[in-house]
Amino acid sequence: MTDLSIHTFLPRAREYLLQVRLDSVPGWSPDGDFTVSPLAQGEYNMNFLVEGGKTAWVLRINTGSGIGLTVQDQIAYEYKTLQLLEPASSSPVPYFMDNSLQHLPYGILGMSFLPGEPLDYRRDLADSARLFAKYHQLRVPDPQVHLIKEENSLTKTFERCAKAFDAYLTSDLADPSLSAYFEEVRAWADEARHREKYYLADPWNCIVNTEVNNTNWIVNPRAKTIHLVDWERAQWGDPSQDLSHFRVPTTTLWKTDYRMTPQDQQAMMAAYKAALRDPHLRDTIEERTRLRDPFSCLRAISWCAMAWVKYQRGDHILKNPDTFRRFSLYVSLDFVRRIFDPYLQSAV
Repeated sequence: MTDLSIHTFLPRAREYLLQVRLDSVPGWSPDGDFTVSPLAQGEYNMNFLVEGGKTAWVLRINTGSGIGLTVQDQIAYEYKTLQLLEPASSSPVPYFMDNSLQHLPYGILGMSFLPGEPLDYRRDLADSARLFAKYHQLRVPDPQVHLIKEENSLTKTFERCAKAFDAYLTSDLADPSLSAYFEEVRAWADEARHREKYYLADPWNCIVNTEVNNTNWIVNPRAKTIHLVDWERAQWGDPSQDLSHFRVPTTTLWKTDYRMTPQDQQAMMAAYKAALRDPHLRDTIEERTRLRDPFSCLRAISWCAMAWVKYQRGDHILKNPDTFRRFSLYVSLDFVRRIFDPYLQSAV
């Protein structure tokens, strides 16, 4: 599999812009001078900032899918999600989608550029909570929901995590001590997943992002705006999925040194509840999120264990050295024990 990087791909991105008509991009004309520069690279995408004349926008190239779709279907999935989100002003505005594979063998998306900086947990907790509440309450007619439906939430998470753990446990790269502890964690989660009966008895579904780490937020303190910019794995599910993922240490420590205190969590949840219209969700969201927390951690650790193996075997198209270093931390026994020992020591 050929490795790609956002910098080596830059000439091909520019060539694409010279080959296609993009009338849906406001103010865009390839006839004038324009620049294309690397903006951000994820595990399955490369994002370029396109500037020309009075316009600046983002060209997004998808090279794969984390939810089992083809590159053609994956880019269409994200494009449709951004269309649903437009009324909430919580995300970039989608301009066009190209999944023809005619010019590039990848999915292509054009969307608005949102200037700003990554979320600062210490500064932006209340604003992020209010944005969660805003798009969680967005009314979406059922026929328009193309999103993957979250069903048997904890069991599905457990099953995916068990498979991810297998990639590590069966690898000759695995640390035997960590493997033994992973087996303990997996056995605990197998019992704890039955707590999902809470969600089955009281469903409350909405658009959830599922990937709400701080680098997927764009905050502009001067303009007093906040957005979420990565929607490739969005689902139709319980709002606790976003709130839990946002607050657990496996998320906050991914790109920062921040770990949410109980007081921070209380302040975040209070801001979220204050922005809700539905009194029932306001009364139940604490319990919904508490039950989800260990499975959010399980999802992160198992995925990192699997990806740690795949990176070393060359199975990822895109390579990110900083990401690999973080994988290595998340598969250290001391780190994993600090996350899961409190859960394992509590009653299921």
